[in-house]
Amino acid sequence: MMNDLSAALELAWLPYFPGWDERLVKIATAADSEAWHELVALANARIDYATTLRLDRTLRRRFSSVPGALTTRPLRLAILGSSTVEHLFPGIRTAALRRGLWVEIQTVEYGQYQQALLASSSSLHAFRPDVVLFIFDAPHLLGGGAANLEAVCGRVRELWQQARAAFGCQVIQQTLLPTALALLGSNEHRLTTSALHLTKRFNEWLRTQSDVDGVDLLALDDRAAVDGLLSWHDPVMWLRAKQEVTPLAAPFYGELLARMLAAQQGRSFKCLVLDLDNTLWGGVIGDDGIEGIKLGQGSAVGEAHLAVQRYAMELSRRGIILAVCSKNDEEIALSAFEHHPEMLLRRSDIACFIANWEDKATNLRRIASSLNLGLDSLVLLDDSPFERSLVRGALPMVAVPELPEDPALYPRRLADAGYFETVSITDDDLLRSRQYQAGVERETMRTSAADLQSYLAGLQMELFWGNFNRIALQRIVQLINKTNQFNLTTRRYTAAEVQALMSDPLVFTLQLRLVDCYGDNGIISVIIGRLVGDVVELDTWLMSCRVLGRDVEKAALNIVVEQARQLGGKFLRGIYRPTEKNEIVRGHYAALGFHPDQTSTTDECCWTLPLDGCVQHDICIKIQKIE
Repeated sequence: MMNDLSAALELAWLPYFPGWDERLVKIATAADSEAWHELVALANARIDYATTLRLDRTLRRRFSSVPGALTTRPLRLAILGSSTVEHLFPGIRTAALRRGLWVEIQTVEYGQYQQALLASSSSLHAFRPDVVLFIFDAPHLLGGGAANLEAVCGRVRELWQQARAAFGCQVIQQTLLPTALALLGSNEHRLTTSALHLTKRFNEWLRTQSDVDGVDLLALDDRAAVDGLLSWHDPVMWLRAKQEVTPLAAPFYGELLARMLAAQQGRSFKCLVLDLDNTLWGGVIGDDGIEGIKLGQGSAVGEAHLAVQRYAMELSRRGIILAVCSKNDEEIALSAFEHHPEMLLRRSDIACFIANWEDKATNLRRIASSLNLGLDSLVLLDDSPFERSLVRGALPMVAVPELPEDPALYPRRLADAGYFETVSITDDDLLRSRQYQAGVERETMRTSAADLQSYLAGLQMELFWGNFNRIALQRIVQLINKTNQFNLTTRRYTAAEVQALMSDPLVFTLQLRLVDCYGDNGIISVIIGRLVGDVVELDTWLMSCRVLGRDVEKAALNIVVEQARQLGGKFLRGIYRPTEKNEIVRGHYAALGFHPDQTSTTDECCWTLPLDGCVQHDICIKIQKIE
C-alpha cells in the first residue's frame, strides 16, 4: 500500500491497516451507513497519493450525494487560484473524510477567479460556497516586481471582500510558496527587488492583514520550511502542468486544509491524555523508583522526555486540557510530579489524573466523563504499541498517534498530526486549563457538601449577561461552531451572519459569563431568539457542559423570558434538533416547564412556554447585566 511519498510528507502519525485493500473492495456491496463508516475508518490509515486516489474514487462512486449517515454539516468549498488545483481535490476530500466531513469542491476555469467572483450568473455563484480558498503562485502575483507590491496587496484584499460580500463565507488564503531562486544567498533581504525577497514580504503582509480582515491562513510556506521546499514543489510538474504543489504532496495538503475546515465545525481535539512510563519520563517508576527514572539534563533520553513535557505544557498554556492515563500505582506515579526536581509538569497542571491497573479504554471513558468531554475530544500519547492498538480497537473515536522509537521525536510527531488545530485564539481559550482544574475542585466541594442547595450557595455564583458585541464576537462564533453536546439546535453561523443577527430588530442575542468562588468560567452560554408573529423562537441555545447541575439553565431562562417580552412575544418556542452528540439536552425544555408543541416534526421537537404569568425561577445565582 505504501509508499511513493517522501518521508517528510508521510502521514506518519496514522497507523497501517492490515487488509486495507480487501476492506476497500467490500465497500461496494456494503449498506450505506456501513460503507460511510468504513470509508472514514480507511481514511484514518497511513496512505499515500496513489492509495488516496483509490479511496477517493470509491467514495465518489459509492456516494453521489451527501451520505445519510453524515453527522456533520456538509461543506461547499470553492478553490480560486492561478495554477492547476484539480489534483489536490482527492487529498482534500480524503482528509475531510478522515474527520467525518463531506466536502464538495468547485473551481473555475484556469485563471478566471476574478471574473467568476464578479459575475452573478457564474457557476461559482450558483454553487454558493461555504468556504473560499485562494491559492496564488508567486510568479502570477509578483511578476510586476517591487513597484507593484502595494497594488497586488490591494487587489488581494478586494478579492477577500468580494467573496465575503457575495457568499458571507469563511475565506482562507494560502501563503505563497517561496519557489524563486536566491540571487544573493543568505543575505537575500539586501536585494529588495529579488523575487524571493518579495515573496517573503508578501507573506509577512498576509500575516498582518489577515488578522485585520478576519481571513484564515493556510501557511504553506511554514510547512515547506519544515519539510523542505522540494517536498512540496516539483519544478518539472510546474513547467509541464502548472501544478505548483506536487501531486505527491496532495494528501498532506488536504490534511492542512481539512484541519482548518474541521476546526470551524468544532471538530478539533481538546484534551491531551498522557501516559507516564517511557512517555513523560524514561523507565518504569514502579520498578526504577523516582531516583531511577530518566528525566532532565545530563541524559539525552532524559532531555527528550523533558521536551515532551515542555510541548505538553505549551499546549496547556494555549488552552489544551491535560490528563494522565497510566497503568501504575497512583501514589508512586504522583511522587514524580511532587518530588522529582527535573519534572516540568506538576499535578496542578493535570485536570484529571488516573493511575491504576485497569485497561486504558475504561480509564479514558472515565477521563471524558470527569471532564464533561466527548471521547472524540481526546488524544492519547502512549509509547506502547500494544496500548495504542487496544485503544484504537475499543475507542476508534479517540485519536492515538503512532510514535517513533526515539522519544526525542514525540513532540514533532504530535505537532505534525495537527489534532489541536484552531483558526483563532481567545482569552477564554488561554484560561481553559485552569477552568477545568477548577472544575475538579468544585466536584470535591460538591461531594463534601451536606446537600445540593448548600453546595450551590457555597459556590457564590454570579451570572453576567449582555447582548453580543464586537469584543466577544470571535469567542461567540467559536462557541456556536464548536459546541456539540449542550446545543439544542446545533446551528452554525459565520462571523458575518452573527453580525447580521446583532443588528436585526426582531432578534435578541445573549452571551452569559459565570463567575464563582473558584474563578471565571468564561462565556458559558450563547442564546439567540427570533420574533415570528407573537412567538419568540429560540434559534440557538448552547451552554458549556462544565456548568451543568448548577441551575444556570434556570438563571438563563429568567433572562430569556424578559428579553422575549421586550421583543413583544407572547410565547417562547424551544426547538430541539437531535444529533449524534446532543442527547444530553433532550429533556431540557421539559425540565424548564415548556409544553410539547404540535408543530414538532421527525427532524425537530418543539416546546412552548406562555410568557403571560411565567414566574422567575428561584436560584442561588446573582444575575447582573453588563453593557
